[in-house]
Amino acid sequence: MPASTPAHSECLANYVGGAFDSSGNTFTNLSPVDGSVVNRVCEADAAVVNRAVAAARAALAGDWGAMGDNERSALLHKVADGIERRFDDFVQAEMADTGKSLWQARTIDIPRGAANFRVFADLARQRASECFHTTTADGRQALNYAINKPLGVVAVIAPWNLPLLLLTWKLAPALAVGNAVIAKPSEDTPSSATLLAEVMHEAGMPPGAFNLVHGFGPDSAGELLSRHPDIDAVTFTGESRTGSAIMRAAADNVKALSFELGGKNAALVFEDADFDAAVEGTAKSVFTNGGQVCLCTERVYVQRPIFDRFVAALKGRAEALRIDWPDSPDTDMGPLISHEHRDKVLAYYQLARTEGGTIVTGGGAPHFGDARDSGAWVQPTIVTGLAEQSRCVTEEVFGPFCHIAPFDTEEEAIALANASDYGLAGTVWTTNLQRGHRVAQRIHAGIVWVNTWYLRDLRTPFGGVKLSGIGREGGQHSLNFYAEPTNICIQL
Repeated sequence: MPASTPAHSECLANYVGGAFDSSGNTFTNLSPVDGSVVNRVCEADAAVVNRAVAAARAALAGDWGAMGDNERSALLHKVADGIERRFDDFVQAEMADTGKSLWQARTIDIPRGAANFRVFADLARQRASECFHTTTADGRQALNYAINKPLGVVAVIAPWNLPLLLLTWKLAPALAVGNAVIAKPSEDTPSSATLLAEVMHEAGMPPGAFNLVHGFGPDSAGELLSRHPDIDAVTFTGESRTGSAIMRAAADNVKALSFELGGKNAALVFEDADFDAAVEGTAKSVFTNGGQVCLCTERVYVQRPIFDRFVAALKGRAEALRIDWPDSPDTDMGPLISHEHRDKVLAYYQLARTEGGTIVTGGGAPHFGDARDSGAWVQPTIVTGLAEQSRCVTEEVFGPFCHIAPFDTEEEAIALANASDYGLAGTVWTTNLQRGHRVAQRIHAGIVWVNTWYLRDLRTPFGGVKLSGIGREGGQHSLNFYAEPTNICIQL
């Protein structure tokens, strides 16, 4: 059994064909908390990617391809059990890479990562297919039934904001229906993916069924996977610009694509809303994970009679957030993912001033007087007074930031919510249930919450419209993407 490479060892290895591979160049993974070195990471070159693709193709022709639904489901349950056995290791790896709070890593990221394997393993095992008894006009009869075959070799390119959760959200259904997978985590968050490779190995995953390659996007593992002629599908979560680049790279081979991309999500707060619930819910939707969740709210529209009161209340909630070391049990918000991303978010804070906005709170970086001053920290920030056409209102910031503007009528609120090139999520706050249904149905987004945020059922469709993505994930929607239906017709 090949020696594993712990997530915090000197170098994180690739995992190809059932063995860890430390060949090639390495790059440095830095802590966003204080700028220190977390680990070194092996970058997969073209040779490593080619070996991974070949191993995946061989797995489909071998033991993995011959495995039945029940056996695959049992194996994925073992993977979930393995994540839970090493729960604390995963928590520490996730916190080291992202700087997210101990509370979030323990209650959301790692439990959901394990749950994804169980949910999709069970859904795939219980999946039904179509069957029709056919009688033709000339009196012949036939039996038509469908079988669901895996797409083949699937490249999973995952983001850095919820590393394990969003990686497994794609891995689990892809594996559950029998695909062989090559996973590429973000270069900013390689640690929990490497731990997952260890768990896969320990669970007895057949060689080549799961492969892991580390690296970057252009001229590295991401582009190599997107362009590879022997990869059948690419699934990606990340910013819209990167999705467009992957689409161009995959076009020559007409690969199946599933993208969950960026958002500029709107919250509509009506004057009849439960005020305290709307403030608390909006604060969560703006500042959770430092605003680094594709579903976070960046545009808040509040009905004019309660506008000033709402701005003051959200300001108070933002200023009460505890920005502290990730391992503190009372920490509400950690740093951003990297110094590069911090500089981008701070540039938007300055742009908001240039565009004529009023900084209600925040607008800069905190000062700690300790090692955290070398990290990627920013202040939670609220802005008012910007024009709807301003860049800060139209472009995704992906930080703890929102712009608040007033509206007068329901029609105006809907128009404001829909005046975006994005269409991932929206939130409606009202005690009028008829209005909640009515407004939610008219918002151009893949998911709309009423009087809540981030409440998810893994069986429901998830994805965006416009620049926010292609296709849907979740439940049968994920299984439908990762499997190709074939109709078999037998004349009776």
